[in-house]
Amino acid sequence: MCRWAAYSGAPIFLEEIISRPGHSLIHQSHCATQCHSAINADGFGVAWYADRPEPGLYRDVMPAWSDPNLRSLTAQVKSGLFLAHVRASTGTATSRNNCHPFVHGQWSFMHNGQVGGYDQFRRDADMMVPDSLYGARKGATDSEALFLVAVAEGLDGDPRGALERAAARFIRLARAKGAAPHLRMTAALSDGHRLYAVRYATDEAAPSLYYRWSATRGGMAVVSEPLEAEEGGWNEVPTASFCTFDGDQVKVEEFMPCRLAAAAAA
Repeated sequence: MCRWAAYSGAPIFLEEIISRPGHSLIHQSHCATQCHSAINADGFGVAWYADRPEPGLYRDVMPAWSDPNLRSLTAQVKSGLFLAHVRASTGTATSRNNCHPFVHGQWSFMHNGQVGGYDQFRRDADMMVPDSLYGARKGATDSEALFLVAVAEGLDGDPRGALERAAARFIRLARAKGAAPHLRMTAALSDGHRLYAVRYATDEAAPSLYYRWSATRGGMAVVSEPLEAEEGGWNEVPTASFCTFDGDQVKVEEFMPCRLAAAAAA
């Protein structure tokens, strides 16, 4: 599975999350401890917010640990809100357009997990993206399609509800034409003002997700795995949860797309 990390708070150099900690995101890309895939080498990406509403975006297909450009960028760029991702493909090609995060307008989005049997209904998934947004569909992943469907479902005004409705539509497709597990996901998303994250699965194997407020740094880290093996204070996000991070405050709400999927099928 993929690994990712997000940060919101006082501006810091990107490397303080991506490369410097003992179990940084780059370290996790070849030495993850809480996922079944040993190496995440199918590309990486970083989306960060600064002085403009739209995030900056850097993605490539090289393994994260072997790209000197990434090292240089993270050592020089400061941001108070950013998302970073290392990819392990679940079937789609290794290309820049398939690397996370995905960006549309002021929104950025990244995902770890899978939609069961996606190759069997990829065309149906594409058809859920409305014409007004289809020009933003650059790659072939289930993650990008899920993001664009969430945008269409009203992400601007209702992030939790929009992502829940989009996830329910994918669960229905996976049940009808795909395979189990119908959906596993942790995801992070941001509009440049707040950071959101979700942890969910239709089975008992939701990917791991943690968060930690650092008073010293003045920021919140939200990660697939804790960044330091011996560091305390990490809180595990319960499954079926949608989190809103605002400063040192965390709002945890229920996230249950299966209920919507079941209601629509009734």
